[in-house]
Amino acid sequence: MMPYLLSAGAGILVGVIYALLGVRSPAPPTIALIGLLGMLVGEQVVPVVKRLVAGEPVLAFIQTDCARHVLGPHVAAEPPQVAKAETGGGEKA
Repeated sequence: MMPYLLSAGAGILVGVIYALLGVRSPAPPTIALIGLLGMLVGEQVVPVVKRLVAGEPVLAFIQTDCARHVLGPHVAAEPPQVAKAETGGGEKA
C-alpha cells in the first residue's frame, strides 16, 4: 500500500508544480488509464479460463500470479497459506 501512497503523493506534488508553472500535464486522460487497466485485467482472462478447463486451482492463481501482474510485484509476494489437516499425533515435548 505504501508504494501506491508514495506514487500518488509524488503525482500530486508534480501536479501542483505544473499548476504553479502554468503548464499542462503530459499525463494521458483518465479514459486512457481505465483502458490500460482493462487491458491488464483482460490479459488474465485467458490463463484463468485455461486453468478452469484443465481443472487446475484458479483462486490461488488469481490471488498470486494475477494480482502480482495487475497490481505489481510487491503484491501477493507469499502464496496463500493452506490449512494443514492434523495427522492425529499430539504435540511433542
